[in-house]
Amino acid sequence: MTEPVGVEALLLCSSGIPLSQLCLGCPVTSTFRLVTPPPSVLPSSLSALPLFDLSISPSCLYPSISSPFCLNTFTAWCNSHLRKAGTQIENIEEDFRNGLKLMLLLEVISGERLPKPDKGKMRFHKIANVNKALDYISSKGVKLVSIGAEEIVDGNVKMTLGMIWTIILRFAIQDISVEETSAKEGLLLWCQRKTAPYRNVNVQNFHISWKDGLALCALIHRHRPDLIDYSKLRKDDPIGNLNTAFEVAEKYLDIPKMLDAEDIVNTPKPDEKAIMTYVSCFYHAFAGAEQAETAANRICKVLAVNQENERLMEEYEKLASELLEWIRRTIPWLENRVAEQTMRAMQQKLEDFRDYRRVHKPPRVQEKCQLEINFNTLQTKLRLSNRPAFMPSEGKMVSDIANAWKGLEQVEKGYEEWLLTEIRRLERLDHLAEKFKQKCGLHESWTTGKEHLLSQKDYETASLMEIRALMRKHEAFESDLAAHQDRVEQIAAIAQELNELDYHDAASVNTRCQGICDQWDNLGTLTQKRRDALERVEKLWETIDQLYLEFAKRAAPFNNWMDGAMEDLQDMFIVHSIEEIQSLITAHDQFKATLPEADKERIAIMGIQNEITKIAQTYGIKLVGVNPYTVLSPQDITNKWEAVKQLVPLRDQMLQEEVARQQANERLRRSFAAQANIIGPWIQTKMEEIGHVSVDIAGSLEEQMNNLKQYEQNIINYKSNIDKLEGDHQLIQEALIFDNKHTNYTMEHIRVGWEQLLTTIARTINEVENQILTRDAKGISQEQLNEFRASFNHFDRKRNGMMDPDDFRACLISMGYDLGEVEFARIMTLVDPNNTGVVTFQAFIDFMTRETAETDTAEQVMASFKILASDKPYITMEELRRELPPEQAEYCISRMTKYVGPEAAPGALDYISFSSALYGESDL
Repeated sequence: MTEPVGVEALLLCSSGIPLSQLCLGCPVTSTFRLVTPPPSVLPSSLSALPLFDLSISPSCLYPSISSPFCLNTFTAWCNSHLRKAGTQIENIEEDFRNGLKLMLLLEVISGERLPKPDKGKMRFHKIANVNKALDYISSKGVKLVSIGAEEIVDGNVKMTLGMIWTIILRFAIQDISVEETSAKEGLLLWCQRKTAPYRNVNVQNFHISWKDGLALCALIHRHRPDLIDYSKLRKDDPIGNLNTAFEVAEKYLDIPKMLDAEDIVNTPKPDEKAIMTYVSCFYHAFAGAEQAETAANRICKVLAVNQENERLMEEYEKLASELLEWIRRTIPWLENRVAEQTMRAMQQKLEDFRDYRRVHKPPRVQEKCQLEINFNTLQTKLRLSNRPAFMPSEGKMVSDIANAWKGLEQVEKGYEEWLLTEIRRLERLDHLAEKFKQKCGLHESWTTGKEHLLSQKDYETASLMEIRALMRKHEAFESDLAAHQDRVEQIAAIAQELNELDYHDAASVNTRCQGICDQWDNLGTLTQKRRDALERVEKLWETIDQLYLEFAKRAAPFNNWMDGAMEDLQDMFIVHSIEEIQSLITAHDQFKATLPEADKERIAIMGIQNEITKIAQTYGIKLVGVNPYTVLSPQDITNKWEAVKQLVPLRDQMLQEEVARQQANERLRRSFAAQANIIGPWIQTKMEEIGHVSVDIAGSLEEQMNNLKQYEQNIINYKSNIDKLEGDHQLIQEALIFDNKHTNYTMEHIRVGWEQLLTTIARTINEVENQILTRDAKGISQEQLNEFRASFNHFDRKRNGMMDPDDFRACLISMGYDLGEVEFARIMTLVDPNNTGVVTFQAFIDFMTRETAETDTAEQVMASFKILASDKPYITMEELRRELPPEQAEYCISRMTKYVGPEAAPGALDYISFSSALYGESDL
């Protein structure tokens, strides 16, 4: 007949089995009657179409069932069930005619009792019994088309075989289901999957795919490899292969021989129904193994999740311990504020600190960030696999590590400030110590022999002129002594400052200073004693030459002035800015401005000596020796004056060199500031951009991830600018530059901002990764995720990636939640377990997807173990090792507790408590 397109799909028996499975292609003309279809039977696209109720003549309904294949196969199939009742049939069309064995067959395969059969042997008794059998078949949802009791009683072979095929379809094939397919398709899919790994096997149908016998052998080998050595089978020996499969199935699997190898091989297209009938016996024979395999697969999946979670927990504990131990070791080093005694040692400390910031700390920053990422990922995986949250060991929480890190950074900041302060102090100390030594040397050089001179009693034997000369000489010495008082006070002041700044060699400084002060006091005492002695004989002295006296009085202060000028011109200085060196230059210029006046004084003093010489020459006075009132000679004044004039240009040169150094320092400041003023805002801008990415909806999560990865790469590429700035910062510190008025950014600000930027981008990427993990695990679409993000952003009023509790409540109400105080409090414990007072986007996503999550449960795992244990309340090590892969089997054995219960076998293990422990319902 010519059918309309799609009609065959609508020809269904009342049980829902396509008629194409009952009648495999019928070319004979049939009569159709339009009926109204039940809506539940049709797909929605065809609900408006009528169904065809068919009335097909017996000769066309089962055109091929009368083949020898079907006759032999159906007979063997019936006997495989009837023998359970202690009987069998010899001739299928004869032995079912009275209905008794037909009713018995139905009772055996269904496990139900049929009505009591009629005992008579008359035709109406036989028809009554067959009708009881047919009524039972109809009660199971099977519509027997054109099959009546009379045809069976009369021995109609086609009708009898058609009835048996209907029974086989209903009770042996219809309930087969593999991946939501049923009946023929389900059985075919099951065969394809089981034989897929085997060479020379390609199951595409239920006829020619089975002719060489390899498919049957593969089915047996897949489930019972001990029964057949598949590697020895040959494709060119189909009869041998088929007979091997038939014999093994009958002997070991209790599947009777239903087919003949020669018939299958010699038939171009073996009967499909016969093959399906025989193959369905294998499906049912191995159904228990399939159930055990499914249970084992579920257990392996759960154990794999648990093992991975345990590995992540151990890795977290190890990383946390190592990081905390490093912090514990580092903090005492940074807290050690014992200053070194030399500038070189303190600069080495500063270099060690630079190595710590540049080499040792950055990897730890990455470890800390990675630790937080690992912790968040682990918690997400535990939540998605319905496991309890991970609680690290005491003291190893993320918050503990954050607190320890905060303490480290606080100590670190104080340590750098202390180092710079100590270097400044040592610089000042070195300068003061050198200045102290210089002034002490000048003073000690001046005092050499002074005590001896003051202790002489030369006036006792001196003449009047000599006495007067000694008196004048002593007055000049007193003037000189007074002029040196300021230098002694300076020495004492420097020594006191060295003591206040805790100079390491303060003891020797104090000893030397004390010696100078004691000597100075002794000089004062000796001076006073000598004056007293000279004054006692002063009346004996005549007025001495006023010119000598005037020379001595004017030469001594001028000489002291020159000494002071030389000391100032050679005085060391330390400055830190252009302004300070400019101040020294100004002072030096002022000094140079006094030189003409000083030169006039020198000329005046030299004029006195010239006057003495002129008087002596004029009056013929013979001058013997030197000026009796001073040890200074005109040549001394001239020599020192020349020395002062030579020191002036040298001082000019030193000041100009310092100007150049300060200008270089200023260039370093400006160079650092120019970079810092760019890098600082750049870091802040990137932080804000990352913050916008985390709250704005822009494409899929994968696109957001790509954008964030690009951000991260741009940030990593920017590292060279940070390194260059670090290099300039090191040059600044080596130049002992301690301030920079050209920028508000310090290297510490840049470092902290950079570390925060790296941590923020890594955390943001991890948040998106967790969202992808959550989306994929929960089965939510990108559109749903975008809706969640839109709702979250709308109520994230502060635009900081978090919602306050009130905003969260408003968000839930807007999404249709009817919230009371108790219910909202319960939800808050889920989304904010640590009572931080805010709800993050990740917590919001977890809450929105948690209720519909489809995850394994402890009950499902228990049920799977129960299958492997053959319904026992315990399982043995042998069963675990037989059913599970070695790694998973040993994992269970090492963690399962001993089963304590009635009739427990030796070595019995408790899989119930183990399953509960996997999901945090008890302790392992």
